[in-house]
Amino acid sequence: MLLGFVLLGRSLEERARLRASSDMNELISLLSPQSRLVVASIEDASDSVISPDAISIEVPVDEVRAGDSVLVLPGETIPVDGEVIRGRSFVDESMLTGESLPVFKEIGLPVFAGTVNWDGPLRIQASTTGALSTIAKIVRMVEDAQAREAPVQRLADAIAGPFVYTVMTLAAATFTFWYYIGTNIFQDVLLNDISGPDGSSLLLSLKLAIDVLVVSCPCALGLATPTAILIGTSLGAKNGLLIRGGDVLERLSGVDVVVLDKTGTLTEGKPAVTAVASHSYSESEILRLAASVEKTASHPIAKAIINKAESLQLEIYSTRGQLTEPGSGCLAEVDGSIVAVGSLDWVHGRFQTKAPESQVVGLETSLGFGLLPCMESCSSYSKSVVYVGREGEGIIGAIAISDVLRPDAKSTVSRLKEKGIKALLLSGDRKEAVASVGRMVGLEMENIKASLSPQDKASIISSLQSEGHRVAMVGDGINDAPSLAIADVGIAMQTEAKENAASDAASVILLHNRLSQVVDSLNLSQATMSKVHQNLAWAVAYNMVAIPLAAGVLLPQFDFAMSPSISGGLMALSSIFVVSNSLLLQLHGSFQKRENPS
Repeated sequence: MLLGFVLLGRSLEERARLRASSDMNELISLLSPQSRLVVASIEDASDSVISPDAISIEVPVDEVRAGDSVLVLPGETIPVDGEVIRGRSFVDESMLTGESLPVFKEIGLPVFAGTVNWDGPLRIQASTTGALSTIAKIVRMVEDAQAREAPVQRLADAIAGPFVYTVMTLAAATFTFWYYIGTNIFQDVLLNDISGPDGSSLLLSLKLAIDVLVVSCPCALGLATPTAILIGTSLGAKNGLLIRGGDVLERLSGVDVVVLDKTGTLTEGKPAVTAVASHSYSESEILRLAASVEKTASHPIAKAIINKAESLQLEIYSTRGQLTEPGSGCLAEVDGSIVAVGSLDWVHGRFQTKAPESQVVGLETSLGFGLLPCMESCSSYSKSVVYVGREGEGIIGAIAISDVLRPDAKSTVSRLKEKGIKALLLSGDRKEAVASVGRMVGLEMENIKASLSPQDKASIISSLQSEGHRVAMVGDGINDAPSLAIADVGIAMQTEAKENAASDAASVILLHNRLSQVVDSLNLSQATMSKVHQNLAWAVAYNMVAIPLAAGVLLPQFDFAMSPSISGGLMALSSIFVVSNSLLLQLHGSFQKRENPS
């Protein structure tokens, strides 16, 4: 039975590892299988991204070479690492850097495979492709980390093998002792019922040897670990914790350092409107105008404005003459006048006016005051300001957009500290943004590190492990995948994305997408391993007491000996105790409903 459990566990672990590696390969193949290779003629000397003197042909990404020119349209995934040689746009690099807001790109700036072009067309000169691209290196790191064997120590495996042979030896020794020695030294034992009406030493010796075989309970040892693990993982799944194997619970129970990502982990991971300011219009009117102009845009900031307007049930104006300038802003005719939404300089340029500096400072100050109520949930260093201008009036308002803190982030860090677990924040985002979020959740500055590449994160985790720490990594994106894979336990936030590299690399997935589940998983793992140790202790103690009794240790002095039926009953009760003790995990209090901290 024990061998069956062990083989099953190892089979499931191997299947999970192979599945995760397969998923990572599928993910990289889905990023961008095709690219538009630009074939330029001698006459192609214009500055436009899409030139009439150049043609583009779709080719597999594998056929693109360093130095080739590639065209990427809005909404498409950039297929190669390279440099922008024409065009300007915003690019979503969150999958690599963790930065939730899109990054402006223009001529001379680098772009990376797997990131998404949002605004305008870009022509890119490829620098690295295929296996040398940043995204391919990340996937390779994940696969290398997954190939390592986990250092799992199972007491049951160490005890159960020798235990069977030991019991068989003890049974043989029991028979030999009573048949050749015991009945001669303690002749009164032949008067006991188990020796039969004729006082047969052979019958007594045989029954005592059988009692030893029957009362010994390798089943309790075999069930001690898998029953507790089964209940623990099932309880976790019922409460939104997908735990991939019993070895994960064992490693998780010993975690003393939790590494946290910023974007999508401590924060919501998507831009949201956090404040609106205006000197002459109501906040709702500014939002209504901005949403009307941005309603056809696919930019994340535009979506944040539209989502906010929809949440307030604001009626969107009908517009005409919609015009978008990639990387700068949008304008449209609203109710007979032109309204522009975008950067400060661009809005000024649309109306050939410049608002007094005091007016702009006043708007920004108003946004700052507007952010005060939510300073505990949004980063002042991670916000983007969008300005709204109207024909004949100039700048009429401003909208602050930022990535807001998860409502349970601060309480989760506090609970980790209460458990004596060190929390670290590692992020690829800007230093100011990371430091701001770290301070909000209560982390010390020495435990906050910013501007890290995926390789840097993995290196820091490896250093912690070399110092003897058991490390859990919590993340949500492909930039976290190497760290999730190399950590003792990788914990992934469940996102809406269909292909989630973090989930592929992690060994624990938080299905409810709540950061507080990190502490729940730690509590559950500790409770489960406590049950495993209790079960093993019971199984060992039971056998240490029951086997000598079955061997007749009390027979000479107290005339007490077990019968095979009593021995069988005790063996069954031992297994029942182990299973019942494991079932008590269902009463574990980690999942009692708690109020969601605001």
